[in-house]
Amino acid sequence: MNDMTPAEAGQFRNFASSEKCLAGPVYSAARTASPRALAQALLTTRARTLSLMQAWQDAAPNLVVPPLPGMNLPLWEWGHIAWFQEWWTVRNSQRNLGHGSMTEGAAFGPSLRNDADAFYNSSEVAHSTRWSLALPDLNATKQYLADVLAQSLVHLKATSHAFNFENEPDAAQDQALYFWRLVLQHEDMHNEASVYMAQALDIQLPEALCGGSRGCTRASKYAPDPIQIQAQTWRLGHTGPGFAFDNEYHAEVQEIKAFEIDAQPVNWAQYLPFLKATVRAVPSHVRCLHAPTDAWEVRRFGHWHSMDLGAPAVHISALDAEAWCNWAGRRLPTEAEWSCAAQHALFSWGQVWEWTATPFAPYPGFVAHPYRDYSEPWWHQEKHGWQRRVLRGACAATSEHVADVRYRNFFSPDRCDIFSGFRSAL
Repeated sequence: MNDMTPAEAGQFRNFASSEKCLAGPVYSAARTASPRALAQALLTTRARTLSLMQAWQDAAPNLVVPPLPGMNLPLWEWGHIAWFQEWWTVRNSQRNLGHGSMTEGAAFGPSLRNDADAFYNSSEVAHSTRWSLALPDLNATKQYLADVLAQSLVHLKATSHAFNFENEPDAAQDQALYFWRLVLQHEDMHNEASVYMAQALDIQLPEALCGGSRGCTRASKYAPDPIQIQAQTWRLGHTGPGFAFDNEYHAEVQEIKAFEIDAQPVNWAQYLPFLKATVRAVPSHVRCLHAPTDAWEVRRFGHWHSMDLGAPAVHISALDAEAWCNWAGRRLPTEAEWSCAAQHALFSWGQVWEWTATPFAPYPGFVAHPYRDYSEPWWHQEKHGWQRRVLRGACAATSEHVADVRYRNFFSPDRCDIFSGFRSAL
């Protein structure tokens, strides 16, 4: 089941290792992957997880991080990856029912570890308590990851044999493979979190694991002309076959007025004049060397580098992005505008997550999927009076399995530790 054609293998090269910007409507192949392709994708992602574990151990042997809201103990993150995969694809007797599966209860068997639920169930283990847990050590955590993956692949192979995927309707295939597609992207998301935590803590990780120089490395100092979008009716959300997160359903029709939008995210050449002209704080990872000339540098994983003025401004909060827009006489696009414009062939994305003006809220008719804590708890949660905001796109550390033009990311608008930037509209 793990042998693949070269074409299939090419679908699942690590997105972070690519050196090209995304343009136009890009869709993740993982969302429609066959059992064989899914098995290879799971192995590819696990190889990155293990490499990140080793890199963290090399750079920070004690694996301790401060108990901050945007942080998690690395040992907890890795154990949680294993627990999540085990819960949905190993312990869940209804694993082939997809959306119809139970969330908990008698349908779920025991864990390979007696203490797994008490340690790693993120729905039950409060974030603030994770630092006081007597977590298994690194070797035990690696063994748990390996044992769970092996069992998950056994069940995936059994699913492949039980279902005639060539003749089954798309909807039946999507339900049968739903949880493997979910746990794949869940692990990829935690790997990205591992990278942005390392950046926030000045921990040096290998470039190949962090996204390296992926992106428009030869970007101009000045963005190309904005894209003009005509007034139209736009369907926002997921339609058709394949995996989708619950917050992407149900497709919502919106009337969009004519607007223009930047062809690429705002870059440092556009952002720095705003910093010079206002009293807005300089991002913590940016500095200006005043002598002999005003040379700007950015701090990347603990080391200062000359700033590429053509690169997208990164680690920008939504509040800073809106302040720039007010200064420049522009505005943030809505989620629907971003989604619509992303269909244009000249719409360049994938280097930074992009803030929109849209609060994170359900589309009409929302129904939570079995992993109920993915979206529903965050709809109306506020932090310091701010509701979470939708981000679209992807960043250099995002896996190819996750990067999809339909994907909705969401963070509170004050967050700047993630690899976030923005583009403007008018």
